[in-house]
Order: sequence, then structure tokens, then C-alpha cells
Amino acid sequence: MMKKVILAIIAFIIITVVSVILIMSNKGQQQEKIGMQPIRTAPTGDKKLEKSITIGAVGDILIHDRVYNDAQTSKKTYNFKPMLEKIKPELLKPDILLANQETIVAGTNIGLSGYPAFNSPHEIADALKEAGVDIVTTANNHALDRGPDGQMKSLAYLKKIKMPYVGTFTSAKDQQTIRIMEKNGIKVAFLSYTYGTNGIPIPNKQPYIVNIIDKNNMKKELARAKKQADIIVMGIHWGNEYERFPNTEQKELAQFLVNEGANIIFGGHPHVLQHMEWLTNKQGKKALVVYSLGNFLSGQDEDYRNIGGLASVTIKKTIKNNQAEIQLENPSFFPTYNYSNKEKDYELRPLKEANDKNLKHSYKEIMDHMMQELH
Repeated sequence: MMKKVILAIIAFIIITVVSVILIMSNKGQQQEKIGMQPIRTAPTGDKKLEKSITIGAVGDILIHDRVYNDAQTSKKTYNFKPMLEKIKPELLKPDILLANQETIVAGTNIGLSGYPAFNSPHEIADALKEAGVDIVTTANNHALDRGPDGQMKSLAYLKKIKMPYVGTFTSAKDQQTIRIMEKNGIKVAFLSYTYGTNGIPIPNKQPYIVNIIDKNNMKKELARAKKQADIIVMGIHWGNEYERFPNTEQKELAQFLVNEGANIIFGGHPHVLQHMEWLTNKQGKKALVVYSLGNFLSGQDEDYRNIGGLASVTIKKTIKNNQAEIQLENPSFFPTYNYSNKEKDYELRPLKEANDKNLKHSYKEIMDHMMQELH
């Protein structure tokens, strides 16, 4: 009897052990099958990130003696801020605003002067900065009006007030430093060149003092800028004075610069407005050229020379699959009128609000003139 009981217990144990082994084996197979199934994760490659900024530019800051005389508040102090007040809200709209500082700002210590060899009060630079200008181009035909020393003193003041500049330089190292500004994750490089300096020779000991238009040098600098920035903006001093349409040389140079990597070109020197136009580079990408922004603040009051404006364009940066693509969108133009009354009361006004000298009808004419090639 006892033997039967023992055998029954042994049989039960064997059956139990075998059952457990079978169960564990089956569970392991199931776990192995589960482990072979692919793990689903949220897709990352198709994520898209978009950023945008607006870049704007205004034309020539050409301070004739009658303009700084009107701004004088005492023997040696000047205030240009009221001249910009009515258009300041527009100037503050772009994320980055460029202006062409055509006259040096070496101040009263070397003596102020108007045409033909300009030197302006420091305060014009102060007023521009306060009104929203973020960087100035300084390569133009008046860069050496008061000699290399005048240019150096002008740049020293711009540095003092922390106004970035491009086109004239204090040293070879300064010239080789690409100006980069970053907004909303978009890096913008600024370059500036002029056709010449009114016959004033560039000193042999200071070949860096002003950038002169030279295709080989421009090509090299554009190549360096492309490695450091998402987009390249160029300020070019070119063309014929008082001509409302670009000449063949301007068009040819613009296409060359676009092919070499320039995304936006803002032109100056004609002192009148020349139209905006889309160009296409060798990769089939669009670039924007504004052949001339005309005068912004100046003492010239002849037909069309007192009309300028703010050109703007949106830069959109799209990042997908770790690749960045840049697009230009929504170019616009806000025309302004340089008002004066018998060489006094200088003031920039929106052209749309101008009601003197029969300018009211000119708003549509100017807008058509500037935007005609964009449609």
C-alpha cells in the first residue's frame, strides 16, 4: 500500500514538472515571436521646421549742408530724429534694416561739409540707429571725400555707437571679416562694393579701406560668405546718376552676383528709384535685385530725387530631413517723400500722404515703376 502511494506521488511530481516545462517553453516561444516583430516609432524624417524673417533696406543718406543746418540745435549739436519720426513705424517693421550711409559721419571735429566733399554730424548715425537701422553700407563714391583719415574717424564713431558697417574697413582683418547677423535662426551675410571713389585714389598702404567692384574679389568673398550664412545680402553702388532705369552694366553685374551666390541686391547711386526684379541663379533659385533705392534723406529736391522708400522681402527657411532650403517671398515697397520748405523743415513722409508739389498722384506711378517686373 505504501509503495503505491509513493509511486503516485512520484508520478504527480513528474507530471507537474513536465507541465511546467511545457508551459514555460510555450511562453518563451511566444516572447520570441513578439521580439521578432518590428518596433513602431513616430516618424522623424518627414518632420518640417519653418522659420522666417523680413529684411528691409532704404536708400542714400546724403546729408547736404542745408540738411544738417536744419538739424542744428546749438553750435555743435544736431538732431535728425524729428526728420525720421513720421516713417519710423515702417522702419521698425523689418527684422533687419539696412541703410546706405553715403556721407561719412566723422563729426564736427574735422569740420562739417556738404557737396562735393561730404562730412556729416555724428548725430545722423544716432538718429538712424534709434529709428531702427541695424547695419549701414559705407562703400560708395563719397567714401574718401575727406581722405582716409575722415573715413577712419567715421568708422570709429560707428563702432562707438555699435552700429555695424560694411564696405569700408579699418584694417585688412576687418575687411576679411564677413558681417553676419542672425535672427530667428537665420544667418544673414552682408557685403558692400562701389564702382569707385570719385577719382580719389585708394592709399597703397590701405588697400582694404573701401571695397571696389571687382568680379574676382566678389566671387571669392561670396564663396566665403556662403559657408557662413544662410543668405547673402549685397549693397552695390553702381549705375548712372538720375537715370530711372538700370543700364546694361548693372543688369550684367547683378546676374553675375546672383549666379555666384547673392540672394538679395540693394543698389544705390542713381539718386532716383530703379525697379525691383526677380533673377534666377544657375541652380534655378530666385534672387531679388532692387537696382536703386534712390535718395532716402538728402538735400536734393528735383523731380524724383526726393522720392525714395523702404524695400522689404521675407526670407523663409525650411528644414526637412536635416536639409535647409531658403526661399524669398512677398517683396514689397513703401515709398517715401523727402519734404522740405525752402531748404528748411526737412522731414521724411509716406508718399501716399504727400499733398504738396502735385505729388499725391505719384503714389501709383511710383509703385507701378518699382513693382512692374515682379508680376
